[in-house]
Amino acid sequence: MSKSLVEMTAEIVQSQINTREMNNDEIKSALHDTFQTLKNLQDAEASGLPIEQAEAKPAMSPEKSIQRNKVVCLECGESFKMLSPKHLKSHDLTPKEYRKKYGFSMRQPLCAKALSERRSMSGKKRGLPENLKKAIAARTKGKKKK
Repeated sequence: MSKSLVEMTAEIVQSQINTREMNNDEIKSALHDTFQTLKNLQDAEASGLPIEQAEAKPAMSPEKSIQRNKVVCLECGESFKMLSPKHLKSHDLTPKEYRKKYGFSMRQPLCAKALSERRSMSGKKRGLPENLKKAIAARTKGKKKK
């Protein structure tokens, strides 16, 4: 006897819960999305029509993907401290293409907010802003002479 869509959905989401932490809203969303996907696949199989390879829906909204202690990849839904170019390459994307695809500013760091703040504070301790000001001043001075 084959499993029902509800049983298959429960097994898939339970596997996701076992591999990463999920809050109640994430679990509800995963159950709903997984059930809808399985139902669409079942309907396409029953009708004999090819499954539409429409643009994949992101794992969550881009605004919510960069959180305090993690960043969620909108392609696969995995959580990281930082979205590395190596991970994005597994989705055939560069960081620039990823930012463009999901509407991020090109200056938006693809890392957790806490990590970004730590890096910023570390840079300020080392005096990078002052060094940067000196470099900019030297560059503008060189352009004026020409």
